[in-house]
This record gives sequence, C-alpha cells and structure tokens, in this order.
Amino acid sequence: MTTSGYQRFFAELKRRRVFRVMAVYGAVAFVVLQVADIALPGLGLPEWTITLILALALLGFPLVIVLAWAFESTPEGIRRTEEAAPEELTAIISAPASQRWPAGVAALIGATALLAGVWYMGRQSAPAASADLAAGPVAASIAVLPFADMSPDGDQEYFSDGISEELLNLLAKIPELHVAARTSSFSYKNQDVKLADVAHELNVAHVLEGSVRKSGNEVRITAQLIKADDGFHMWSETWDRTLDDIFAIQDEIAADVVAQLKVSLLGAAPTTDVTDPEAYALFLQARQLGRQDTAEGYERSNALYEHALEIEPEYAAAWT
Repeated sequence: MTTSGYQRFFAELKRRRVFRVMAVYGAVAFVVLQVADIALPGLGLPEWTITLILALALLGFPLVIVLAWAFESTPEGIRRTEEAAPEELTAIISAPASQRWPAGVAALIGATALLAGVWYMGRQSAPAASADLAAGPVAASIAVLPFADMSPDGDQEYFSDGISEELLNLLAKIPELHVAARTSSFSYKNQDVKLADVAHELNVAHVLEGSVRKSGNEVRITAQLIKADDGFHMWSETWDRTLDDIFAIQDEIAADVVAQLKVSLLGAAPTTDVTDPEAYALFLQARQLGRQDTAEGYERSNALYEHALEIEPEYAAAWT
C-alpha cells in the first residue's frame, strides 16, 4: 500500500468513526473490568467468571471494529456505511494535524486501556492460583463439603446444606485457617469424586464431610475429618440431638475440627448466634428456594423469610 493508500485508509477509518468506537469501547471495557475485579470476589461467583469476562472483553474488541466499519447510525436507524465521495477523504487528508491526530490517539489510548485492564485482571487471578498450587496446600487448610441428606424421605437437603454452610462460616472466621470458599466446595455436591481429587483441586490438606438424618425434632449429625494426602480418617463423631440445641452442635463440631487440626494457637473456635430453631429452619428453606432463581422460588422464599421474622424479629440473616 502506498503512502497515499495508507492516508486514504486512515481517513476512511476516521470517516467511519472507527477510531471513536475503539476509544469508547476501550474506556468502557476498562471500567467494567475494574468494577468486576472489585465486585466478583464478594458475589460468590465461580472462578471461571473472571476468565469469561476477560474473553468477552477481548473478543468484543475486533467485533465492534468490524461493525463500526460496516455500519453507521443515522436518524433513520442503523444501515450499511455508504462509500465515501472522493472529496470527503481528500478533505480529511488535507485537514491540519490538530484535527486528524486526536481521533487516532484516542483510539490508541482506548486499546491500551483495554489491554491494561485485561492484563491486570489476569495477573490478579491466574498467577496467584498457580503459585498456590505449586507450593501445595498449607497444613491448616480445609474444605467443608456439603453434608449428605440421609433423612428417610430425602426432604431435608436444605437442612443438611445449612449445617455445612454454618460450619464453613464458623471455620472461616479463624484468620489463620485456610477455608475453601463455599462456591468451590459446594460444586462437588451430589458428585461421585475422590476426596483426594477434591483436595488437590481446592488446594487443601483436609476435607470435612458428613451427613444429616432428621426425623421430627430429632437429628443425627455425623462428621468426619479426612487427611487428603493419604485418605485416612483423622477423626469422626456422631451427635444425636434435638433441634433445641442445634447451634450448640455446630459450635461443638467446629471446636472439634479445630482441635484435630492442632491449631489451638488460633484461639477459641467462634460460636454461632443463637436463634429460634423454627425460625432457623424456615430461613434455610427460604435460602434454598431463593437459589432456584425462579419467580415462584423467590415468592415462596420471601414468604418463608417473613414467617421466620414473625417468629424471630431480630433475626439479622433473614432480614439481609
């Protein structure tokens, strides 16, 4: 392409507003990536969400360039860009540099901002994870898998999930204890996988699993702590209790796990705020229904939350 050909090509890019689209896309993508970097860790989304956002940001860039070249926005709507009249390109080429260069510079800045955002998010997520896996799990690390519902009717999944989550939350309050996130550990729910594989993928040294069998006001909870590298049980225990002291059971299990991990220097195990047992059961059912992400599920979930608050008006979890 001759010098004149390059000039005409860049003039055509300017005429079709491709430079402007590149600048706007790069700036918006950069902002979206920064917001995602801040917000995603607190939303409990799968780890691949960041990778998906990065891929969409990169793949979208050439796509918007092609669309900007091929189409233009007019008062009548979107239509294919018409061929330029010779005098249009000549006018752009002959314009002073102060009028020709800003659009190209803005496009370059936009592309740089996009690449910088992608690089930053990729650096924040991938290398850290790779380094952790290469170093191996720390001794005081654990994944709490979803407890199995062993009730006769198999209708207490919300209750067994609630026990698992409360134990996970209690253990996560200990700063020196590395606890796999709920999203990660619950991804193995109802899956037939080896505990050694789970521990390797979650980069933990121990796995806590168990089961819940509920009948009327009686509940039997079984928990076992397994050392991931050899698969041997370090400790197992069974509790037969009534629902009146369900919070004491959670505290007891958490304390036993901490003791068996030999992290007594971490201090006393955290305890659960005591709540009316009936309100707590309603809260667990409401939370499970809300996670179905359906209109009917949300409606039933809100009704159960309201019922729980009628029983326990100060129940903060139901309010949030």
